[in-house]
Amino acid sequence: MSKPNYAGFWVRVGASIIDTLLILLVLGPLITAIYGRAYWVNGSGMGTGLDVLLNYLLPPLAVILFWVYKSATPGKMMTGLRIIDARTGAKPTTTQFVLRYIGYYVSMIPLFLGILWVALDPKKQGWHDKIAGTVVVVSDGDSQSSIDE
Repeated sequence: MSKPNYAGFWVRVGASIIDTLLILLVLGPLITAIYGRAYWVNGSGMGTGLDVLLNYLLPPLAVILFWVYKSATPGKMMTGLRIIDARTGAKPTTTQFVLRYIGYYVSMIPLFLGILWVALDPKKQGWHDKIAGTVVVVSDGDSQSSIDE
């Protein structure tokens, strides 16, 4: 059993940037098609039920679904990363993935300290990872990675 190759801070930042750009590439044209350019200029349509659905419910749902089915978002897949259970090395449960997403908010509230924690932690865990009991590793192509305690 080998020690997992924990994914560092900067590669995870890169994966997050890719994910953000992909979300913008999907939602930007869709929102413009629905509300027109006025949405971007004067906020016409902001706060409506559809706007809330597109901007606040669809992205988290998409992220959690990617985690559940692929153990990674597209950005993580493109950078060769995946999320595993910190204790067993197996695929995390859906509950862990939901806790991980909620943990992002906890991690961001105090000046993003919980996100920056990835750079300081020996297992490269942010607070969201610690809350959910997950780690992000460099994928080795195997379906499961073991973790030595």
